[in-house]
Amino acid sequence: MRDPVYWDDAYPIALLLREAHPDVTDPSLVEPAVLHAWVIALDAFADDRATMPTEWLEQILVEWVELI
Repeated sequence: MRDPVYWDDAYPIALLLREAHPDVTDPSLVEPAVLHAWVIALDAFADDRATMPTEWLEQILVEWVELI
């Protein structure tokens, strides 16, 4: 089992998203609602699934783009 991740764990979440969605070649094109759904669907995600913190979604996306 992986360590739990929370909204402010942008880099670890980006790594998990890259692993979970290897077909995404340009994460900057992922809609915020889709990104939110993908983050809260991660097995390791342990934070509040009802919130949609825009600033953290943006940071996650920045980290994911930098990984590509």
